[in-house]
Amino acid sequence: MLKLDHITVIAPTLKEGVSHVRSCLDLDIPFGTRHTYMGTHNHRLQLGESVYLEIVALDPNGVKPNRARWFGLDDQEKVRADWEEGRRLRGWVASSEDIGGISSKYTGIFGDEVSLPFVDPEFAFSIPKDGSLPLDGALPSLIDHRGVPTSMSEIPDMGARLQGLTVEHSDPTEIERLYNEFALDRPPLVTEGPKVRYRAQIETSTGVKELS
Repeated sequence: MLKLDHITVIAPTLKEGVSHVRSCLDLDIPFGTRHTYMGTHNHRLQLGESVYLEIVALDPNGVKPNRARWFGLDDQEKVRADWEEGRRLRGWVASSEDIGGISSKYTGIFGDEVSLPFVDPEFAFSIPKDGSLPLDGALPSLIDHRGVPTSMSEIPDMGARLQGLTVEHSDPTEIERLYNEFALDRPPLVTEGPKVRYRAQIETSTGVKELS
């Protein structure tokens, strides 16, 4: 089984990402962490049931790793193009204890099992050789916490709770088939659309809002 770990806004800059989430949810998401090993940084927000929202962007002061970054962040031209199209909630991450097995079975989709940080690794993440999102984001990136799940105490809880996640795809039947094959916990509802596009329904103190 793959379990929903977090949903991800992939932004050209953190400032733009935080501004977008504020406009959707009326919440100011605090800074999270700097990924020195990936040259990225983020803001994070709890969404209930050990699930959280991440806003991630290239760190302009970070050091480029010796391999492709996660979430397609090396291709800033595509990140910007997706952003301008309104595809801002761009992906999600599912936890697994068998990234290697899944990657070998679905060659070319999930990419390599990368131990991170590179020195004294604490977890593993699936990253294609070019850093792209699995099936342009229709499938999740994979994380193996190696027995130590993300500490929710380190992520701000502002009362937001994920109520539902929807994805548009040009071949919804195939995506639903893959979700079933992976025995996904809390999979997105799949609808038909020209491109991969996510919408999350999130309950806040001022009502249910939509993040896209």
